Amino acid sequence: MAMRSITRRQFLARSSMALAVPAFVPSRVLGRNGAVPPSEKIVLGAIGIGPRGRYVLSRMLDEPDVRFVAISDIQASRRQAVKAMARQKYGSDDCAEYIDMHELLARKDIDAVLIATGDHWHALASIIAAKAGKDVYSEKPCGITIADCQALADTMNRYGRVFQAGTQRRSISNFQFAAHLARSGKLGKIHTLHASIYKLRVLYDWLPAEPEPPREVVDWDRWLGPAPWRPYNKRYVQGGWRGYFDFDSGATLLDWGAHTVDLCQWANDADETMPVTYEPDGNTIHARYANGVKLEMRLGGFGSEGQWIGLGTCPVRFEGDEGWVETGDNGDIAVHPASLQSERKAFVLKGTDPAQHTRNFFDCIKSRARTAANPDVMRHSHIACHVAAIAWMLGRNVTFDPVREEFIGDDEANHMRLRAMRAPWRI
Repeated sequence: MAMRSITRRQFLARSSMALAVPAFVPSRVLGRNGAVPPSEKIVLGAIGIGPRGRYVLSRMLDEPDVRFVAISDIQASRRQAVKAMARQKYGSDDCAEYIDMHELLARKDIDAVLIATGDHWHALASIIAAKAGKDVYSEKPCGITIADCQALADTMNRYGRVFQAGTQRRSISNFQFAAHLARSGKLGKIHTLHASIYKLRVLYDWLPAEPEPPREVVDWDRWLGPAPWRPYNKRYVQGGWRGYFDFDSGATLLDWGAHTVDLCQWANDADETMPVTYEPDGNTIHARYANGVKLEMRLGGFGSEGQWIGLGTCPVRFEGDEGWVETGDNGDIAVHPASLQSERKAFVLKGTDPAQHTRNFFDCIKSRARTAANPDVMRHSHIACHVAAIAWMLGRNVTFDPVREEFIGDDEANHMRLRAMRAPWRI
């Protein structure tokens, strides 16, 4: 075809007309009307999402600056449940499903991950994610051994990743208020801290062997991961792993202790240290800091059990020489002297909703600031729990060096700081 000739004047005239026609750009792309432009959104993936994980994820999905794009889980039913959540939120099937978390972590578009696997996977999955360049929100307990917690904190700090431990009570108003009273001197000099824990137990037996399902339904080898091999039983993958030594952390002490000991550490301005001595006494561990403050880890949380006032699950109590405060998950606060209640005006949020905690995580992803439950906060509170559990399992008093992070003059206890991992997994 012969090319039609066109003068320079005609070309400029036509070009001007084309440029004068405005292109339609949706307001959401420009960030107008309260919408967050795609370029400002945090792209999120999730690894190992059961009932607890879905609850936390539901709060994350509420954030306008977060876009959830992928789920990795060894169980098909859980992958599908999370995909359904994403479909309901976004009206599409764009959420990708993976069995192998490495495939999810290989995606360059993903900024951060929520990790809510079984306890024995938390540390290793978090470390692998950090090395893949992802920021991490990990459910607690974040590591099932002292060595896990050390390696996790070291990795996050070395790679400069934002990390939030799922100890969300740091971001809940009534617990914040109780810590404020202790830290501000309103209770006088603090002398005793009380952290509620579950009844201590540890199981070493196996559930009866059952036929192993196809990998696409449940990848049993991947579920075991770094834990020692044992035959499949569906109860394990349905949450029945709790209490078994190979999968659980610290004789179940960290189930609540990861929250309550953490709060006691905070109230005592002890986020950079931990108690020195630990004395097991039935289901109670009496611990003491170098400054003389006592930490009592004891049963409680349901009415009169453990002689708590009865303010819901996960109660803590802080006592000073001029007053005391106690609070729990129902949001109520008991305090002496009663006049201190008047200072609670700025603390209004109740319950155990993790929304404030997840929001803190996303804000820190953007600012690169330290989170409320950062790696070092997690390290010290978790290790304190592990030391207490080891004392209980050994059935004797132990002394721990919070600087060197090792037991003093106790080789048997020091050997219990770590566990071997099943090949090929390693930290």
